[in-house]
Order: sequence, then structure tokens, then C-alpha cells
Amino acid sequence: MCGIFGVVSQKPLQLDIETYTQALSHRGPDDYGIHQDKYSSLGHRRLSIIDLSGSKQPIYNEDRSKCIIFNGEIYNFQELRKELLSKGHRFSTNGDTETILHGFEEWGSKCVDRLRGMFAFAIWDLNRKKLFIARDRLGIKPLFFAQHQDRLYFASEMKAILADPSFPRQINELALTSYFSYSYIPAPLTIFSDIHKLEPGHTITWEDGRCRKEKFWDLQFTPDHGKSESYYMDTFMGLLQEAVELRMTSEVPLGAFLSGGIDSSAIVALMSKASADPVNTFCVGFGGNTGGYLDERGYASQVAERYDTAHQNYEVDMTSDGLMEKIVRAFDEPFADDSTIPSYFVCKAAKENVTVALSGLGGDEIFGGYERYLGFKLRGLYNKVPSFVRSNIIAKIVARLPERADGHYTINHMKRFVRSSELAADRCYLSYLSILKDNLRRELFADRRRFSGYHSPCDDIFLQHFNSDNVEGDINSLDRALYCDMKTYLPEDILAVTDRLSMHHSLEVRVPFIDHKLLEFCATIPVDIRMKGFQKKYLLKKAVRPLLPKEVIDHRKQGFIGPMTQWLKHDLKPYVLDTLTEKNLGKHGLLDFATVNKVLDEHFSGKEIHDTLIWSLLIFQKWFDMYIEDGV
Repeated sequence: MCGIFGVVSQKPLQLDIETYTQALSHRGPDDYGIHQDKYSSLGHRRLSIIDLSGSKQPIYNEDRSKCIIFNGEIYNFQELRKELLSKGHRFSTNGDTETILHGFEEWGSKCVDRLRGMFAFAIWDLNRKKLFIARDRLGIKPLFFAQHQDRLYFASEMKAILADPSFPRQINELALTSYFSYSYIPAPLTIFSDIHKLEPGHTITWEDGRCRKEKFWDLQFTPDHGKSESYYMDTFMGLLQEAVELRMTSEVPLGAFLSGGIDSSAIVALMSKASADPVNTFCVGFGGNTGGYLDERGYASQVAERYDTAHQNYEVDMTSDGLMEKIVRAFDEPFADDSTIPSYFVCKAAKENVTVALSGLGGDEIFGGYERYLGFKLRGLYNKVPSFVRSNIIAKIVARLPERADGHYTINHMKRFVRSSELAADRCYLSYLSILKDNLRRELFADRRRFSGYHSPCDDIFLQHFNSDNVEGDINSLDRALYCDMKTYLPEDILAVTDRLSMHHSLEVRVPFIDHKLLEFCATIPVDIRMKGFQKKYLLKKAVRPLLPKEVIDHRKQGFIGPMTQWLKHDLKPYVLDTLTEKNLGKHGLLDFATVNKVLDEHFSGKEIHDTLIWSLLIFQKWFDMYIEDGV
């Protein structure tokens, strides 16, 4: 795992490449390297995992006409290396980076089709003055790019691009609308108008000052109803075991996150089967007033005991000095998924013991593990209730219900379900995803007319995926919701958290559930087998039941989040009130203070739960202070 940065231009460049690359030093504290010629400057920061004494980047081909900088891991590089050697390519290193470069020489841009792993890389052709950059199929590794002043910039994180003091920092208002709607900014948008995310499964070729972007992979949901449940279960477990074992290759200490949920517990079980030594495992819990939050550390301990892991428990301290600043600095843009808090601490704990950790991320998106998937299926039954009863009795009763005092989301989810389920399938699911009710969406911004113009293009980013031809089945198929999440929420929220906060601590995280071969197989499993009836993750639970304690499989899902509702009412309340003042909001004038004040009153009184929105407001205000006012 590493950090990459580069600039190419048709005009001669004069650039202090080391300054830009230094902005990524946390991603690669072990080594750095640069390439500079008249029209390019490339920089690399290395976190050494494989071929520790070699593979210093940039790496050149035999005649030094091409060079590569690379972030990620290629798990099938040994077999590709053998094939390339047989074709006459000569290698000077033993790592995976050089395999990509020779693969590009042999297969051109189609080399990405041969790679199994996570990657973001750039290959510069010195003779043709041509750049090729690529991001892996699922977006496990990030890649940002920007065109400015006859230059093309690219980087693992935006902070490297922003190290150019002349680079504009204009806020992208469509991105801002998306952020307050969903708590993160989906690709290709970023908070900056001139910087973009390269979408997963895409490449860019730059030549003669022009960029050509191409898609090289996408997931196809094509259910095969001709196979038995046992076939799907056995094949899936074989592929998952393979994916785990591929990701255990390392020349540095390795471990795993163990939250106590099914996904991470299954990964630890399979790692233990494949390892002669005890697996290092790490878990976090929460102190302070946690209300109805379910602490899963006990379930993690059961798994650790069964497999005799070297297990360590840690407790999150929300009062940690500078925590919010560190989170904002990790992302370079507003990002308000509150899983950042436990993720920050579990990565910090793991790095004290290992350099590589495996994670159970991805199981929910494959097998239907979120409450919103259950709600999407239930809406069919709910809409059979007579309309008069739904609108005049159920909706009115539910709307008046106070939120639970312990901060649990039961009532909140019920309200969202009732107000959304009568909508068309695509709009219904979009409403499940949004953190804003329609009235708040209209009222949140100070200039309501201007920002109302962004609502439709913001929605279209998600609706295009929900309605994609890549999913077989009618508009009510749950596979549409799963595909939509895999194109948006998975890469730009869940995987973004994992990458930025692990790299903040110079830790590499690997995600076996998001192996593309495994996903391609799972997309052939009929959705009513993956999620049978109203049993979330039915097939996965059945498949791993022999491996895990009954209590781990059958307990209520918590998710890797913190008790934010209670934190905002208690531990963080003084900070909230000091930050979201009329004076502070007036610095940018983007948000309506009266609406923000109403949101706070409703949350503190228990009338509504607005934890994600309030956290989004706090994060945005901190980001604005750091990146716009102070220009970090």
C-alpha cells in the first residue's frame, strides 16, 4: 500500500515534486522515489509489504521508455509473472509492481483485465508522452485527477494536488448537496469543482493534452435459477476461502479486524484454518453514555476464544484531542459516516501490532445485510394495505411517535419506511438512503432557489445505477438496490473510510469479500436465496454456521458504528452548540441558521433523530475552517 502523485503537461514542467509527494508520507513512510523529465513529474511513497529490499518505485521497463508508480496489491502477480517471462520480458524485482508494467507492454490497456487485486497506478510512456492511469474494479483504492493550467494532476489523496498553492478551491455545490443528502460525496464528484474521483473500473489515457476515460469492468446481476442452494453455498465458501488465503501473503506482521459481527468473524475463522500461528485480532468498544448501543465485544471474544487468536480489545475515547481534525484531514473533503470514529481507533490499535489487516467489509452489500434492504422487500406487503388506512391512520400515528430515549433507531426507521414506501421503487430506495426529509432538503440551504436546482442531478447519480441494465429483473428487484450500493455507497463511503483511516495510520487493509471473482459468482445467486424471505444474509449465515458460535450468527446486527445519537446529546453537546452558531455559519453563508437550530432542537428534545445530519454539519464546518478559511 502506498501513495502516488503525478503531473503531466504538454509544456515544460518545473515542479518541486518532493513537496507534493511529502503530503502523502503517511501512506508510505518506508521509502519514496521520484521520476522527472521535461513533461512529467511522478512521485511515490512506499509502505513496504512484499519484496521489502527491492521494488523501489518508480520502476522502469528494460529500456527505460516506460515507468510505473503503483498503490495496491496484485494477488495473482506470480502467475502473471511466469506468463510474461515466457514471452521474453525481463524482471529486475520480485514484487507485483513490475508485473503490471510488463503486462502493459504486452497487453496495453487490456492489462487491467488480467489483474486480481486492489490497485491505482499510473504508467508514463516517455517517448510518446502518454499517460495511462487506472483504478480497480470495486474502488478499493482511491484515485483523484484534475486538469488545471494545461496540466493533468493525479493522486491517491486530494491533499497532494492541493499542495499546489495556485490550485483553485471552489466549492462544488452539486457535491455539497450530495453530501448533505447522503453524508458522503459520490464519484465522480469531489467537494472541489476542479478535482474529480476516477470511478471504479475505469481508466484514463492522456495524450496531446486530451483525456479519454474508459470503463473496463462492471458487475452484471444475472441470476441462475438452475442451481441448488447447496451448490451456491459450497461454491461461495470455496471462493471466499481462496480470497482469504490470497490476501494472507505478506512479509510483514498480519492480523484482522474482529467486530463480533458475522462478516469479520467468518474472515477470522477462515484465516485461522489457513494459518499455523494464532491470528492477531482487534476489536473496539465505546465508553461514555451509549444508550441503546449494542456493544459487540463479547461476541468478538467468543470467536477469539474458539480460534485461540491473539485478541486485543480497545475502548473509543470521544474526547480524544484533535480527533475531528484528524478525520477531516484524512478525507480532504466533508465526510460524515460516523463509522470513521471506531475505524480510526481500530486502525490505530492494529498498527501498533501489525502492518496488514484483513476486514469483513462487503458482506452486507452482497448478501443483503442492511435494514434498508429488509424495508425495500417489506414495502410490497405494506402497499397491499388499503391506501386510506396507510395515509390516514398508520402514517399519522407513526409521525407522532417520539424517538426512543436510548437513541436506538427503531422508531426512526419506522418513520422513514412509512413516508417512503408508497413511492416508486427507485425513489423509495433513494429516500431510504437520504439523511434529509424533503422539507429539510428544501430548507437547509440559505439560497433555497439556487440549491433546489441541484436536487435532480444529485438524485440522478443514484437513480442511474438503480435503473441500470446491468441488473436483470423488474423495477422491484432487490438486486437493483444492491447494485446501486455497490456503485456508490461501497466505494465512496465504506471503502473510503477503510482506505483513508488505515492509511492515516500507515496500515494496509485487505477485503476478501470484495474479490471481483467472488462478487461475479455471487451476482449469479438468485436474490431470494441470498436473502430468503425476510431473513437478511440468509445464505451467508447458513454457510458459516459450522464455523461460528450460535450467538454470533443470531444476535441483532449492530454495524460498525458508534452511539452517535447519545454522544451528540451528552458528550458532544457543548461542542455542537459552540460550533453551529449563527456567527460560524455566517462565515460561508451557505446554510440557513433557523433550519439548523430547528434540527438541533428536535434532536435534543427526542422528537426526531438527526444524528447523521448534525454530524454532517459539524464535519462540514470543521472542513470549511481548515480547507477554505485556513487553506491547509
